[in-house]
Amino acid sequence: MDGSSRPRPYNLSGRLRDHRREVLRFTTDLRVPFDNNQAERDIRMPKLKQKVSGCFRSVEVAHGFATIRSYLSTLRKQSVDPYQALVMTFQGNPPMPRLA
Repeated sequence: MDGSSRPRPYNLSGRLRDHRREVLRFTTDLRVPFDNNQAERDIRMPKLKQKVSGCFRSVEVAHGFATIRSYLSTLRKQSVDPYQALVMTFQGNPPMPRLA
């Protein structure tokens, strides 16, 4: 019986067992988050905006919204206060995210 014909829960438990150190890395390395839902959190606001207003009025507006959200999300991950980042941006001195 090959791995693909076994029940999915069985395959999952085997992968969790085989990769135990990686799965539980957050317990020994505090830099590793407990979950990997940042991508889901990042997409939640645009989906909420789309739900409330029905849609974006144009592709350009959607791209602009995504660019601003991405910029602020990146700064937040680098411990920069988003409000202060916006204030600095409107004063003509936008903070630049660190690269890698």
